[in-house]
Amino acid sequence: MSCPIGADEINKLKFFVDFCSTNPKLLNLPQLSFFKTFIESLGGTVPVGEPTDFGFPSGDNEKPREEPKVEPEPVVESDPESDVDIDTDGCVDPDNDPPQPMGDGSKEPTDEERDQASEKRGEAAAYFSDQRYEDAVSSYEKAIQLNPTNALFYAKRGQCYLKLKKPNACIRDCTRALELNCDSAAAYKFRGRAYRLLGDWEASAKDLRQACKIDFDEEADEWLREVQPKAHKLEAHKIKQERKKAEKADRDRLERIKRAQDANKKAAEEQKRQEQSTGANHGDGEEFDQADLLNAFKDPEVAAAFQDIMTNPANVVKYQSNPKIMKIISKVGSAMGNKMPNASAAGGGFPGGFPGGFPGGFPPNFGAPGGFPNFNTPPPPPPSSNPKKPDLHDDGLD
Repeated sequence: MSCPIGADEINKLKFFVDFCSTNPKLLNLPQLSFFKTFIESLGGTVPVGEPTDFGFPSGDNEKPREEPKVEPEPVVESDPESDVDIDTDGCVDPDNDPPQPMGDGSKEPTDEERDQASEKRGEAAAYFSDQRYEDAVSSYEKAIQLNPTNALFYAKRGQCYLKLKKPNACIRDCTRALELNCDSAAAYKFRGRAYRLLGDWEASAKDLRQACKIDFDEEADEWLREVQPKAHKLEAHKIKQERKKAEKADRDRLERIKRAQDANKKAAEEQKRQEQSTGANHGDGEEFDQADLLNAFKDPEVAAAFQDIMTNPANVVKYQSNPKIMKIISKVGSAMGNKMPNASAAGGGFPGGFPGGFPGGFPPNFGAPGGFPNFNTPPPPPPSSNPKKPDLHDDGLD
């Protein structure tokens, strides 16, 4: 028996087997899983582990092969209707014929025309029984011309169009019949069947339910049982889609609210930082107010403390633990461009003194007993460089 495999394929297979023999772990690669399964089915075993050397010469410049990155496919929302699998057996292509004549709606037929219309109706019924539906349509058309106010003529002509697989023409006739008689069970029945031929399951079920409600008919009930499951499936699907739409709207609304809240929170934090920064520049967040400061110096404790400090600036150390005194010192120093004196700087008092003095000058006594010494007291005039000469005519006898 000759080998069914050609010499070239046998040589390739031999090379593959020899190569795998030098590195059996190679068979753990997913691409060679079929050969691994074949060996194990014969009772053989394959060493566990991943191959680290394929038997090819490698150099220092070779880089490990990088697996291509697979980007996740974007999630695409499917078409709502595509999720519904509806059997369309029995449906037909819509007819696109020009609308059939409907007669003169304003015409009031005479008794003779009514009789003639009834004869044409009987003629059409005979044609229908013989399955001559085109002739039946023609006879009903003549009956409608004679008596366009009879709803049954339109409904029966619609039935003929139904047999001719012209659902749109049937729907037009039945709709006209219902305009003339809203309780026409036949019009609802035939129009419901026409909607079924077009695959409009919900409209079909609605009309057929109404037909059975007005005048129960076994055929209409049978048609209803056929379309009702599909209609229910579509109705449930629409409810589901509406719920998803409402849920998405709620999520979007909550997301907008969250973004607005985050923005408001960020703005409030920024405003707070600005206020804190402004407060730091104004000393404990309070702007300098001369009237408030004057009122503070009316406090005997404050006045005594400032008199003590002005006498010897090093005495500021004694008031480091007194918040009230230190607050006034800080405000005075901040307002006059000086730093608040502290224990380390007390030896030099207020650096540079109070430049320009207190605005408007310190008021007399400033609320303290005896006032601050020398505050607002004009300095003595400097001695004159030209002393007064004695009167030469003074005899000295006073």
